[in-house]
Amino acid sequence: MDYELTTAKKQAAREIILAEIEVVVPWHALMALAEMRYAKISKQGGRPPCPLATTLRIHLLQQWYTLSDLSWRSP
Repeated sequence: MDYELTTAKKQAAREIILAEIEVVVPWHALMALAEMRYAKISKQGGRPPCPLATTLRIHLLQQWYTLSDLSWRSP
């Protein structure tokens, strides 16, 4: 029993927050609504779009934490 307690990984704050978000947000319903407007793969070629679930999660995190999608660019 002591071995289990000493080797158990403590969850980081971000892991706790993301786990709570997974429980609270109705992902399937939101994805069904967003799917109608989300870009599909074009016949003209080009880069395929990111997965809808990833894009939706990123967008919501940006809104909740007032993040900019331009924050990664250098001045």
